[in-house]
Amino acid sequence: MELNIYKDFSDTPMLRYCSLSERSGEEFYHTVLNKAFKECYEKQEKLIINLDYTEGYAPSFLDESFGNLVYDFSWGVVDPLLTIISNEEPFWIERIKTFCLNWEKRRKQGEKPTVTKEHEAWFRLLNGELKCEVWEHPAV
Repeated sequence: MELNIYKDFSDTPMLRYCSLSERSGEEFYHTVLNKAFKECYEKQEKLIINLDYTEGYAPSFLDESFGNLVYDFSWGVVDPLLTIISNEEPFWIERIKTFCLNWEKRRKQGEKPTVTKEHEAWFRLLNGELKCEVWEHPAV
């Protein structure tokens, strides 16, 4: 499966949280990436994500998107199933890996991700079992 962020989400991705901007990393994760990765996990096939053709990225967008993925599935599950393409700005590939490794530490420490708006239920892998629910709520 291949996702093109410019085509499947937006050609102008913005900031980290829904509370900060439209087309945020939080929104991309909850509306596109989580479900796509879940499908690839179930089929044990690669998810290819193409970062090219957008207006560019804020590091926080990529950190939030891919970090949440690692939080919900773990780096050990994500790494073999995820391929990132960035011909226009190849430095993002290594940066995303760094973001992911940082989120893996957070996951292991039980540091919950932040959500800034209510989202529909999303998938999380717990003890080898996929579960779907609303895991976090915005702070009031």
